[in-house]
Amino acid sequence: MRASVIIPALDEERCIARAIASARGAGEVIVVDGGSRDRTREVAEAEGARVVGSPRGRGTQLREGARRASGDWLVFLHADTRLEPGWAAALEALPADVVGGAFRFSLDSGGVGYRAIEAAVGLRCRLMGLPYGDQGIFARRRAYEMTGGFAPIPLMEDVEFMRRLRRAGPLAFPPVRAFTSPRRWERLGLVRATLRNWWVIGLYAAGRPPERLAASYGRHSQEVRP
Repeated sequence: MRASVIIPALDEERCIARAIASARGAGEVIVVDGGSRDRTREVAEAEGARVVGSPRGRGTQLREGARRASGDWLVFLHADTRLEPGWAAALEALPADVVGGAFRFSLDSGGVGYRAIEAAVGLRCRLMGLPYGDQGIFARRRAYEMTGGFAPIPLMEDVEFMRRLRRAGPLAFPPVRAFTSPRRWERLGLVRATLRNWWVIGLYAAGRPPERLAASYGRHSQEVRP
C-alpha cells in the first residue's frame, strides 16, 4: 500500500512542519501552496515535502494535490492538523470494500469544552457518516477519481466531497487521532466559534453558494469548520 498525504497551505509556516512530520510513513507528502507570503514553502521543503503551487482556495489546492499524487490512498491533511502515529497501519488494515473515511477528530488542547466539541464530532460521524476536513479525510484513489474528487470551491469542499464519496461505498473511522489546532476557537471563543460554524453550515445547506460564503468570511474563510 502506498499513501500520498496532501496538505493545502496558505501562510502556515508555524504549523506546516508538524503536519509534515506527522505524515512520516507516507509514500509522499505533497504541500500545495496557495500563494503564501511567509516561509511556508521553505519550511515545507526543509521537512522533505514536495511543494507545488496552486491558485488559492482549499478545494482547488486539494484537487491539484490529488492530481499530482501517486498513492493508492489519498490522505488530505490540513496544515494545522497532525496525525497520530499508526495512521498508515490503520489504513492498510481497512477492509477492501472501504472507499474512504476520516480519522478521529481531536483538538490539540486541554479543557472540558474542547472534549465536548470532540464528542459532538464523533456523534455526527456515527449518525451521519459525514466527517470534515480537519479530521484527516482519506479516500482510495479509484473511489476519489470515480466520484470526481474535490470540487474547486473555496469553502465546504470537504462536505461536498464526502457526500459524494459515501454514496460510492462504506466509510471507515479508525480510532487513530487527527490532532487539530484550537486556534479558531481560541480566537473567537468556544461559544462564538461554534455558533458561527453552525450558521455557515446552515447557510450552505440552505443553498448559499460556497463562493458567497467565502467572500463573507474573508481571510479566515478556510478556517471555518462546522
